[in-house]
Amino acid sequence: MSDPPPTPPQMYPPTGTPAIQPGLDAAPHKEADDREEVYYEGSPRLRGHLGHLVLYTLIGIVLIAIPILASHFKHPMVWWLILAFIVAGIIAMTIPMLLVKRTRYRITNYRIDFERGWLSTTINTIELWHVEDIKFHQNLWDKIVGVGTIEVFSHDEKTPNLYMRAVPHARQLFATLEQRIIAVKRSRGVMKIDSGN
Repeated sequence: MSDPPPTPPQMYPPTGTPAIQPGLDAAPHKEADDREEVYYEGSPRLRGHLGHLVLYTLIGIVLIAIPILASHFKHPMVWWLILAFIVAGIIAMTIPMLLVKRTRYRITNYRIDFERGWLSTTINTIELWHVEDIKFHQNLWDKIVGVGTIEVFSHDEKTPNLYMRAVPHARQLFATLEQRIIAVKRSRGVMKIDSGN
């Protein structure tokens, strides 16, 4: 009759290490998925600022045309004055682009960052759960060029009202933001109560 196989030695956790309780998962705890998802990041589109674009283009054309017209009517200008008018005209034509590039939006599933400035930069942040209401606006020209305006009304002290103009795919972005704001408010237990007045 053979002897029973030897019992393997019992292993104990090192001193100070808590033993795994029966019935509990031994795998490390997985944190909740709170990753930030970017819905839109960029500047307003120049094609959405038709008024500024037309106005500054006309100003630029007039400034460049002044020395040409002066020479045509037998009133020649000195070379540096001609150059000054041409440079001023080119700068005037680039002003609309500079105006839109100084503004930048970053819209995520938790917040809206509004950045302004060229040499110095200011960034304001609106948490989505602070948002009270959002509105969407799109005129005929906006529809043609594929942009729109989203107005954000919030309880944020620094940026209570934010107008995001000439945003591409604004209708889809508005719908996404609308649903996300509801979800964030529910997760935080923030309820909007209608007084009935």
